[in-house]
Amino acid sequence: MKLDDCNQPTQNALHIQGIIAIAIVSLIWATTFPLTKDAVTSFSPAVLTASRFSVAAAIFTPYLRSLNAQILRDGAILGLLLFACFAFQAIGLETANANRGGFIFSLNVIIVPLLGALLGQPLLIKTVLAAGVALTGIGIMCWENGSLGIGDLLLFGETFIYGVYMLVLQGTAQRHSTLSLTAIQLWIVAVLSAVWAAPQMVGQFETLSNNYGIILYLGLIGTAATIWLETIGQQWISATEAALLCTLDPVLTSVFSFWLLGEKFGVRGFIGTVLVLTALILSQSKSQYIDRKLIFGAENI
Repeated sequence: MKLDDCNQPTQNALHIQGIIAIAIVSLIWATTFPLTKDAVTSFSPAVLTASRFSVAAAIFTPYLRSLNAQILRDGAILGLLLFACFAFQAIGLETANANRGGFIFSLNVIIVPLLGALLGQPLLIKTVLAAGVALTGIGIMCWENGSLGIGDLLLFGETFIYGVYMLVLQGTAQRHSTLSLTAIQLWIVAVLSAVWAAPQMVGQFETLSNNYGIILYLGLIGTAATIWLETIGQQWISATEAALLCTLDPVLTSVFSFWLLGEKFGVRGFIGTVLVLTALILSQSKSQYIDRKLIFGAENI
């Protein structure tokens, strides 16, 4: 028996664990869009971002030990990208609805593989097909509630930056402890958002105390848990595959937005959901015809 054959079950098991980790991230993220939308009606995006990341960073403080220059550099880059993502999301959801926010975020299904291809990573036929089907479904759902506004454009910005984040994370996650790398990211965002929120914090203490449940959930589950699971998952699956798994977001966000905020989920939403799930199945299928490399990338499949 070849050594590669012995390693195959382990690699497959790690790949499945990576898929499960990112799927859990998608489930949690789907709940954060309606909760963030609800929260920004009570206090400012800056205060919300600072509060949730302060809670998350505090939990991971014990893992800021035995750091070196490389992990500090990588964690700082990832933290800056995350800060931009969450700032754009919080501001955008002041005017955009949470349902559409989940749809726009899933545009990473096409942004990530295209950015990866520009960096020399292989682009598979099935990736393009799955991205096209998912993008069609997302588009159908996205346009269900009218034209684009400034909030939607900010959410597009968040999506693009997060796509870059996923690619950077793919290149760094295997080099470091996931707990330490997560801790650095969270503290970078916590410090930056605290500076951003400082001028507005004085008048918001009472509001924060009245919404501590949402803050704790967004901090512990919607931030600390998701960033850690994302870091774990991308040790074992590519950024492109993670982006495809994130197409679960619009489906789940629609459910939670309908349940928590009473937002509309009509016929277009159901059609889009079917297409997104079809794309997800296509992305995990195995066939000699669609597993071929398309144009870009230096690796052979």
